[in-house]
Amino acid sequence: MKISLKIKPDAEYMEIIRESPITLEALAKEYESQLPYRILIAKVNGMEEELTFTLREDSQVEFLDMRRNSAYLVYQRTVSLVYLKAVRDVMGDVIVEIGNSLNKGLYTIIKTDEPVTQQQVEAIEERMRELVAADLPIKKEEYNRLDAVEFCRVNHFPARERLLANAKHIQKAKFYRIDDYSDFFYGLMTPSTGYVELFELKKYGDGVLLRFPYPTKPDEVPRYVDDKNLHIAFSEAKKWHRLLDVTYLPDLNQKIAEGAAKDLILLSEALHEKKIAEMADMITDGKKRIVLIAGPSSSGKTTTAKRLCVQLRVNGLAPLYMGTDDYFVERAETPLGPDGERNYEDLEALDIELFNRNMNDLLEGKVVDLPEFDFMTGTKHFGKRFTSIQSNQPIVIEGIHALNGKLTEFIDDDEKFKIYISPFTQLNIDMHNRVPTTDARMLRRMVRDYKYRGHSAAGTISQWAKVRAGEDKNIFPYNGEADVVFNTALVYELSVLKKYAEPLLEEIQPHEPEYSEAVRLLKFIRFFDVIENEKAIPNNSIIREFIGGSIFVE
Repeated sequence: MKISLKIKPDAEYMEIIRESPITLEALAKEYESQLPYRILIAKVNGMEEELTFTLREDSQVEFLDMRRNSAYLVYQRTVSLVYLKAVRDVMGDVIVEIGNSLNKGLYTIIKTDEPVTQQQVEAIEERMRELVAADLPIKKEEYNRLDAVEFCRVNHFPARERLLANAKHIQKAKFYRIDDYSDFFYGLMTPSTGYVELFELKKYGDGVLLRFPYPTKPDEVPRYVDDKNLHIAFSEAKKWHRLLDVTYLPDLNQKIAEGAAKDLILLSEALHEKKIAEMADMITDGKKRIVLIAGPSSSGKTTTAKRLCVQLRVNGLAPLYMGTDDYFVERAETPLGPDGERNYEDLEALDIELFNRNMNDLLEGKVVDLPEFDFMTGTKHFGKRFTSIQSNQPIVIEGIHALNGKLTEFIDDDEKFKIYISPFTQLNIDMHNRVPTTDARMLRRMVRDYKYRGHSAAGTISQWAKVRAGEDKNIFPYNGEADVVFNTALVYELSVLKKYAEPLLEEIQPHEPEYSEAVRLLKFIRFFDVIENEKAIPNNSIIREFIGGSIFVE
């Protein structure tokens, strides 16, 4: 039986003939010397498959390494499973929570009477390395839903038990086993433990950091940089969730089922407003004149900046709001990216000298002729916005480069107050299955792109890797410069976004390159119950920036 395969090891497709069926893992090993990084999964006829998948018919195969987000998540899940097995081997039957992303890794909590010690962390890491060196098979086991519920009950996974008990649409639940340890994960895995050689454990506060390579450099664990502000933001989110009585996704679904969504929305929005008011007080008390707001795509920068302006006005100030888009260099001077296209994302695309001169003149009380950038002609126009401010009047500036010191290098640091914002999703599906922040942002952007920019979901997905690369270069390295971090996630938002995003994702067809990612996202959001009635969501909510009805965004 001959099989015709069209495979894409890295850049280009090539055709081969096989005499018999072959697993993806065996096929990948034949080409590993030609590939820059280790293959973790593959696309077969547009669908992502584990490497244990056997090719039995003519197929088109594309190998995926950690540079692709879906493969990165596979590595993340696999190394988490190895970690959970190692903790069980070293410390016995203790409860472990896989929490939020932090410091290019995952923040975990091992729940014991006393905080975990450095010696215990070292013992767990040593056990992980033993498991990886043994290259133990990771066996997939499928249970029908009711048997899976019983498994979770016996093994003391209450949140997962509730989730699967109520998820009537799920016919089969996947569990993955390493020797005697079995756990439920809602995504794909590698075939064995030997695929996750690169990792490190680090004791961090009362928990443990599980660190591993990042998509931009799949062959090394990144240099450790302590994101203290992000840890504070995630800790604050946990407190908010306790106030809301929502720890895991089943808690949110229960609130919706009980008709308590309205109260949940109002309390969530009140917590946001309180945080914004606190930032306004810090700016007022510190007599800061330049307020800089930065964050990745779909973090809600515009709404946050304008709500902050309202709270500053409550404090008796009259802030001037502005973005940095009017300070683009002339189109002919725009730097080119590696692809030869004009690169509007890098700092060099902005006229930094003019920006600093204008800001300093405003701070000195001068009348300034602020530019307006014409995106049709690619040039700045003057003579339309003559502006001046009072001696106590702050300027609120939002933009992707706002926290990069080079943007404001000629402005006195004592004048600046820096805010980093992002939706740090703290709500996890259960103790071991997290909701990636990047997925929440992509769903926000997908809904907004369709509603306001006429883009399809496939278009949003296709551009996402480029968006992420720009963030890795221009935004994430500077979040440690912030005076305060504002978590713009709302605990209820995915239950609202689902009804907008689901039909958009379902439009993506199997022949489209974005199909497998659409399937992954659809499987992920299927766990969320929908909030149908949106009347309780105020018109100044950050989520309104994406679903419509915002008082701040037309």
